[in-house]
Amino acid sequence: METLLIAIGSALWLGLLTSISPCPLATNIAAISYVGKQVDRPAKVLLGGLLYTLGRTIGYVVVALIVVTSLLSISTVAMFLQQNLNQALGPLLLVVGLILLDVIPWPWTGSGSALIDKIKIKASSLGLWGAGLLGLVFALTFCPVSGALFFGSLIPLAVKHESSILLPSVYGVGTALPVVVFSVIVAFAANKISTAFNALSVIEKWMRRVTAAVFIGVGGYYCMVYMFGVL
Repeated sequence: METLLIAIGSALWLGLLTSISPCPLATNIAAISYVGKQVDRPAKVLLGGLLYTLGRTIGYVVVALIVVTSLLSISTVAMFLQQNLNQALGPLLLVVGLILLDVIPWPWTGSGSALIDKIKIKASSLGLWGAGLLGLVFALTFCPVSGALFFGSLIPLAVKHESSILLPSVYGVGTALPVVVFSVIVAFAANKISTAFNALSVIEKWMRRVTAAVFIGVGGYYCMVYMFGVL
């Protein structure tokens, strides 16, 4: 039980880190601007934020369900993962940590703005339910950093705990939490939103660095123990 709670906390942390990383943050800002169109009706702003969270969570759960179930349903793959998952996690965590520190760069700037605009136009025709569509589509629009955190960290965690729904759901909620928070700000204190964004950018840098340090430390430990048998 304690191990599962740690895994749930890790999934939530990974989701939060994903949500405020530069590329996913751009999609969340787009979602906030969409939800904020109902700023004169606070209840709808909050409902839009919750629908976005639901859509995003469904997107991640569907992908994780397909990947995790496929891996665990093939007996040879499942046996291989049981025997070698710890060995694979070491290098994988090291790579993700280096990506988070920008040692391994990713081309996240500017590439998805046109697509985001098209999706927002389509979502606008659906009214409030469009927020759910935005969440679903944005969840499936993986950029390198979100892909690294999802496939490189969450999926191995879900496979290890044989959790194809719970952990991805927690991760999905984590990725959408900033939209819910900013929906509240837009609804009740719109003048504070720029200050909140500035604070978020500072928090993101430290969250990313702390997470990268943990990933590199744990990845190095796993490599030494399970690959080289040093400890």
